[in-house]
Amino acid sequence: MTEKIIQISIQDARRIAVTKQHLAGKLPTKPTKEHILSVLRDIIYVQWDPIQVVAPSHVIALWNRIGNFRLSDLNILLWEEKKLFKNWAGRFAGIGLTEDYSLYYSLMKRYPESLGDSWGAQRAEARKFLAEHKQLAKSMVEQLKKGPMQLKQFKEYTRTKRSSDGWSPGSTVSQMLSHLEMSGRVMVVGQDGIQNVWGLPEEFLPSWVQRNELSEWEFERLAAQRSIRALGTALPREINYFPRGCYHDLKRTLRSLIEDSVIHRVQVDGTRSEERYIHDLDVPLLESMDSEEWHPRVSLLPPFDNLTSGRQRTKRIFGFEYYLEMFFPKDKRKFGYYVLSILYGDKLIGRIDPVMDRRYEKLLINSVHAEPVAPSDKNVAMMISETIDRFAEFLGAREVIYSSRVPAAWKSYLR
Repeated sequence: MTEKIIQISIQDARRIAVTKQHLAGKLPTKPTKEHILSVLRDIIYVQWDPIQVVAPSHVIALWNRIGNFRLSDLNILLWEEKKLFKNWAGRFAGIGLTEDYSLYYSLMKRYPESLGDSWGAQRAEARKFLAEHKQLAKSMVEQLKKGPMQLKQFKEYTRTKRSSDGWSPGSTVSQMLSHLEMSGRVMVVGQDGIQNVWGLPEEFLPSWVQRNELSEWEFERLAAQRSIRALGTALPREINYFPRGCYHDLKRTLRSLIEDSVIHRVQVDGTRSEERYIHDLDVPLLESMDSEEWHPRVSLLPPFDNLTSGRQRTKRIFGFEYYLEMFFPKDKRKFGYYVLSILYGDKLIGRIDPVMDRRYEKLLINSVHAEPVAPSDKNVAMMISETIDRFAEFLGAREVIYSSRVPAAWKSYLR
């Protein structure tokens, strides 16, 4: 029997993506630790980034999804209850659920062979580095048996400049910490400001943590399902959402999941013939995308937000191009340094360039930009204004100050 391909509109594709990312519907009145855990069960992780121009990206990402939560709740979940842990989810640091540890553990046990082809030469480079520095790895692990340490406290550490790309660790010790973390031999067990405190998993993780080593086949089936569900619908290359760059035979995995009716093919009206996938458990959700049950709201998405972290996906589904202008020379920036995208319902309609002035407790909005598709009615402007005010309250700002760079249609409310 020929499998039926589910036809959906581009609006349905956007709405189910926004819904699965916890960016639609009413926010909880009093966010709790359980709300943080619930969000992460669905979206899998938030990307950790400590830049404090406004607030760290992971904090803004959670705020958009649960509202004015207590930062202390996040710290308790991370460092006291240990229901969350800081990890390396493929190319970036993230916060994930400790109950998902087996997924990460399976990658760690196979590292660096768990790295996919998209990592280029890094798999071979990791093999070589670990082979050449076996004694360093052994020494660092031995030192951590005496208790947690910061990077600069390892006896082998010498201060060096970061690599020319600005991302890769510069010193041999910091490189080794990265490899040891990805192989599961060390992990982040605390923070001192923005500095990681390192320790041993066996000393830090709770006794209830599962360390089941999944086969590559079992891992890919589970991870692909989690990724598809987090995205709503996904092209094969978009499944790389989680974990980044660690699928080795995704075609076979998807074929198996289709044969078992775990996932289904989806065709978006008016797009190219590329087939997307949806999880069987989310098919009923499609029926509510056009109903009054779908409740839109305004969100201010940080640079590394889960919804927009796949730049090409964001362009395909939302028709919105986002660049990390913080890494551009100042004269090349079009929208600003730390730009937040404005999500209204199922559309990305603009951007703001904010700075938090902590000394004077003011949220400064350097500029607001509207996309060509942005609505110009007063209700939208009011919702944006109310969301920025609520964000300012969360940040501890007593006042919001706008520059003159505000779209004319929104100016009456953003001033």
